Amino acid sequence: MIWKPNVTVAAVVERQGRFLIVEEDADGKRVYNQPAGHLDEDEGLIEAVMRETLEETAWHFEPTALVGVYRWKNTHTGITYLRVCFTGACHGEEVGRPLDEGIVQAVWLSRDELAALGSRLRSPLVLRCVDDYLAGRRYPLELLVDMA
Repeated sequence: MIWKPNVTVAAVVERQGRFLIVEEDADGKRVYNQPAGHLDEDEGLIEAVMRETLEETAWHFEPTALVGVYRWKNTHTGITYLRVCFTGACHGEEVGRPLDEGIVQAVWLSRDELAALGSRLRSPLVLRCVDDYLAGRRYPLELLVDMA
């Protein structure tokens, strides 16, 4: 059997010092995460992050840069994730749009409010992506090449 990581995308969206965060039920716990999810077959990374953000928050997301690419192994499940994190802007909230199953709500939290959540963050990737964003890490979207 060939081992493969789970490829995911995430969006770091800041508005007036607050970040768009998803409150969700996962693995029997209430946790907080960026709008994020798995890359679907035959889907580009940019399309995936736009889709996931809309499905989880009802906001249309326009990515402008990469924040980073992260490999993280969940020591409880043994699953390895490869997260491609984007930043950009949200526009056109679809008020009343049903959110993905398990999503409680989208909220806007400061970096300090996120840090105070501690173990209620879905993974250490949540705060790391925000910190990298705040440190000014931005890479051009042109780094991504889709050769379908």
